[in-house]
Amino acid sequence: MPESRPAPDLAGLSLSDIAALGTANRLPPVDKWHPDHCGDSEMRIASDGTWYHQGSPIGRKAMVRLFSTILRREPDGSYVLVTPVEKLSIAVDDAPFVAVEMKSEGDGATRRMAFRLNTDDIVLADAEHPLRVIEHSDGPHPYVRVRAGLDALIARPVYYELVNLALDEGSTPPGVWSEGAFFALEAQ
Repeated sequence: MPESRPAPDLAGLSLSDIAALGTANRLPPVDKWHPDHCGDSEMRIASDGTWYHQGSPIGRKAMVRLFSTILRREPDGSYVLVTPVEKLSIAVDDAPFVAVEMKSEGDGATRRMAFRLNTDDIVLADAEHPLRVIEHSDGPHPYVRVRAGLDALIARPVYYELVNLALDEGSTPPGVWSEGAFFALEAQ
């Protein structure tokens, strides 16, 4: 089980430090595990990032962190928890993660942005971890790619920070740069 560790304080770290934290975070090779499907995990990830088992919230952050490391998105769009010997379905209401904090350094094309997720993982926005906004029936939903088919919904306060950065820079269409890549904040 992952060790219990305090959430990184993005405000006190440089983006180079944050990038190193993200790189050091080793994950199991779930893309290489292909066991037979064993059934339903009876778990659900709500749109606010809360994990549930049999209808009750999972209160131990270390358990949520552990399960998040074995989460995979299947080619058909479904989600599974996978180990070398079993694969269980898991329901995901929107995105499996929520970006709850952002740090930005620089401006324009030299900007770098990192996001802390509700699992305390760190994602540096770049070409492999793009930002995008998808229009849903209840309005736009902003996301950052976490890894292979897994996204984080960007929490509303963090999205407002992104919009303010975009408006301050005045680009058309409105958007932000990170690691040399431009991300339009218009809904697709």
